[in-house]
Amino acid sequence: MSSEPVRKAPTELLRQLGVVSAVALVVSNMVGTGIFTSSGFLAGDLADPTLFFAIWIVGAVVSLAGAFCYSELGINYPSSGGEYVYLTQAYGPVWGFLTGWSSLFAGFSAPIAAAALAFAGYLAYFFPALKQNLLTLGPSWFEVRIGGLQVLAVLLIATLTIVNTLGTLRAARFQNVMTGLKITVLLTFVFMGLAMGNGNWSNLSQMTERTSTTPLFAQFGISLCFVYMSYSGWNAATYIAEELKAPARTLPLALMIGTGMVAAIFLGMNLVFVYAAPLSEMRGVFAVGSFAASKLFGAGVAGVFSGAMALSLVPTVNAMVTIGPRVYYAMARNGAFLSLAAYVDPKRRTPMAAILLQGGISILMTFTPFPSLIQFIGMTLNFFAVMAVASLFMFRRRDGWKRTGVVNFAWPLMPVVFILAGTWMTIYGFIYSPVVSFSATALMVVGALVFHSRYRPAQTAMAAGD
Repeated sequence: MSSEPVRKAPTELLRQLGVVSAVALVVSNMVGTGIFTSSGFLAGDLADPTLFFAIWIVGAVVSLAGAFCYSELGINYPSSGGEYVYLTQAYGPVWGFLTGWSSLFAGFSAPIAAAALAFAGYLAYFFPALKQNLLTLGPSWFEVRIGGLQVLAVLLIATLTIVNTLGTLRAARFQNVMTGLKITVLLTFVFMGLAMGNGNWSNLSQMTERTSTTPLFAQFGISLCFVYMSYSGWNAATYIAEELKAPARTLPLALMIGTGMVAAIFLGMNLVFVYAAPLSEMRGVFAVGSFAASKLFGAGVAGVFSGAMALSLVPTVNAMVTIGPRVYYAMARNGAFLSLAAYVDPKRRTPMAAILLQGGISILMTFTPFPSLIQFIGMTLNFFAVMAVASLFMFRRRDGWKRTGVVNFAWPLMPVVFILAGTWMTIYGFIYSPVVSFSATALMVVGALVFHSRYRPAQTAMAAGD
C-alpha cells in the first residue's frame, strides 16, 4: 500500500450511463442470491406462512425507505463511491475508509462469491456430482469447502472480471440484455406457476416445526439478515453516480424504480414457492427455485427453469463486479486506499486494478460456508447503511442542502423506519449469532488499524500542507 495521496487519477470516468442502465444495475444487483436461496432457510427459522411473508414485506418497506433516503444523499453528492462519500462527509475519513474497506469484503466480494455459488448450485440440478466436496477443512462452524460448486463459481467470477476490464459500455450492454432476460424468466415463472402449476393454496395456511431454538421475536430480527441480503443492491446506482448522465434526475429514478420492481418480484416469487410446497417441505432447501419448479411442473419443465434461473444469476454477479471497483477507485483517488486502485485504463476507461483486486478476493470467498457468508454480508452492510441514513439528520442542518419531497413527507418517518429495523438486526445478531457478529466486528477493527497506521499520517500531512 502506498501512503502517498492520489489527488487525481490521470484518466477520469465518463458520464455515459442513462436511466435504463442504472435501473438494470439496481435490479440485477438485487435479484440474485437471496431470492434464489434464502426462502428455504426462512421457512425453517420462522415456520409460519404469515411470518414468512411478513418478513419479505418488512424487507421491502425498509429497502424502499433506504432507497428514498439514499436518493437525497446521491443528489447532493453525485460522485462514485456510495457510502464511502456519505460517511466521509458526515463522520470523517476514518468512517469513510471503514465503509469502503468493508465494501471490498462484505459489500461486494462476499456477495459475488455467494451469487456465483448459487449459480453453481442451480446448475447442479443437471450435474449432481457438482455437489460433492473434494476437500473439507476447518471446524464445523466455519468449514472451508473445495468441490465442484466452488470450481464452477471461480470460473464464472474470473470470466466476468475479465469482461469488466474491457470497457464500461460493453459491461453495461451485457448487463441490460441479461437483466431483461432475468426479469422475463422470473415473471414467466410466477405467471406459469400460479396459472398452470400443480400447487395448493392451502399451503399458505400450513405451519410447521421450527428448526431454530432462538426466541421468535429475536429470530425475526436475525432472519432479516437473509432478507436484507436479498434486497441489498437497492443502493447500487449510487456507486456509479460519477458515470451517470444527469445524476440529479437519473439517480433517484433508478433507485426508486429498481427497488419497487424488485419488491413486487420477490413477493410474487415467494408466493409461488409456498404455493408449490408447504413450509415443512421447503425447510433447509438451498436451490428453492428448482425445488418449487419440480413440484409445480415436474422434472422436465423444472430443468428448463433451473437452467434459466442459473443464467439469471450471471447478471447479478456482473452487476457487483461492475459496481464494487468504483468504490475502491473513489477511495484511492482520495489517497485512502491502494494507490493502484485509482488507475483508469486510458483506452478502456475502466478501473482495471480495482476490478482485478476484487475478483481475486471474491474467488477466495467462494470456499467459505454459504449460510455464514449470507449473515456476514447482511450484518455488515446493514451497519454502514444505517450510519449513512442517519447522516441525513446532520446534513439537513447544512446550508444549501437539497431536500427531496419523498423524504420530506412525514419527516423523519423514512430514516427512522430504516434505522429502527437496522438496529433490531444488529442487537439480536450480536446476541444470537456471535461468531458471525465477531467476524464483522473484526473486519472493522482491522480496517481501523490499517487506516490509522497507513492513511492517517498521509491525511494529516495533506491537511498541514493545505
